[in-house]
Amino acid sequence: MATPITIEGILRRMLEAVGDSREKIFEIGEDSRSEYDQLKNELKQIQEKVIEVIRKTEQTELHSRFARNRLAEVSKHFADYSDEDVRVAYEQANDYQVKLAILRQEEKQLRERRDNVERRLMRLKDTMERAETLVGQITVVVNFLTGDLQQVSEMVADAVEMQKLGLKIIEAQEEERKRLSREIHDGPAQMMANVMLRSELVERVYEQQGVEEALKEIRDLKKMVKDSLAEVRRIIYDLRPMALDDLGLIPALEKYIKHIKDHYDFDIQFSYLGKPRRLQADQEVALFRLIQESMQNVHKHAKATEVHIKIELKPTLATVVVKDNGKGFDTSVKKEGSFGLLGMRERINMLEGKLSIDSKHEKGTLVMVQIPVKPAS
Repeated sequence: MATPITIEGILRRMLEAVGDSREKIFEIGEDSRSEYDQLKNELKQIQEKVIEVIRKTEQTELHSRFARNRLAEVSKHFADYSDEDVRVAYEQANDYQVKLAILRQEEKQLRERRDNVERRLMRLKDTMERAETLVGQITVVVNFLTGDLQQVSEMVADAVEMQKLGLKIIEAQEEERKRLSREIHDGPAQMMANVMLRSELVERVYEQQGVEEALKEIRDLKKMVKDSLAEVRRIIYDLRPMALDDLGLIPALEKYIKHIKDHYDFDIQFSYLGKPRRLQADQEVALFRLIQESMQNVHKHAKATEVHIKIELKPTLATVVVKDNGKGFDTSVKKEGSFGLLGMRERINMLEGKLSIDSKHEKGTLVMVQIPVKPAS
């Protein structure tokens, strides 16, 4: 009996076909780019040869002119010169004429070759641009097929609008969901689970040890609830600090660090190199989040007493260093259920930057981030 064809199967095969097509177009674009680079080098060599041939032609023309004048002089005063002088003058004039003809032919061939290479470069450039456009369009199609855009499609009827907005909406939603899930998993979720366990413990203490012991447990329970509430408020604060939009990266960090000092038991030293300036909004948010995530890791895992934060902004590069004196960790071991480091790497990759981590057991951790930056428009 034949296996029934399902919508999922059709979509899967469609996605596979579209994906294969995208890869083939990408290969065409890469092959064209490789050939384009080779032809550019060839064009440069041809242009250098043309210049050299022109120089030789000009020199040969000068020598040929002198040789012709010499031959004319010998021919005019034939009786004053020997046969050998006449022969030499004739051969020199003839040799320069032959060399000149060869050089002009070589120059003509080089110019034709140069023009042909330039035309091929134009065609290859057009092919690369079309391939890049097609790959981008196919990527949009793949994301539309795999993503949940039903609500967006109801609001945005124009296909061009959907193409522009679809990927940005998907990316923003997924990143926010990942970040919030990491925050809640490592914070309030665990705290509330502990609250539930402690509340059950209060009942048993009350039944077995009396009211006074139960009240002690309740006081501990209230402290846990208070800490959980503070963590929830911190997450809400972390969603989008207003100072970042209003004042910029450095003032927002100074305010955030003051907040950390007021709530956590470790010393923070913050230094900034360079003249404070605004960056593009997405870059400021990214740098703020990276430092924020590093501080959360220090608080939750490092058990550090001192943290040093350093920022250096150059015209095209931002460098962030976060160093603590905590217990450190083995960077080669992936911890189950830990999302902090993964989240940092995701952000760095999106910004086309570099992340390096140096950490050893009981020797602290040093995190260095470098990303290319642009001034605010």
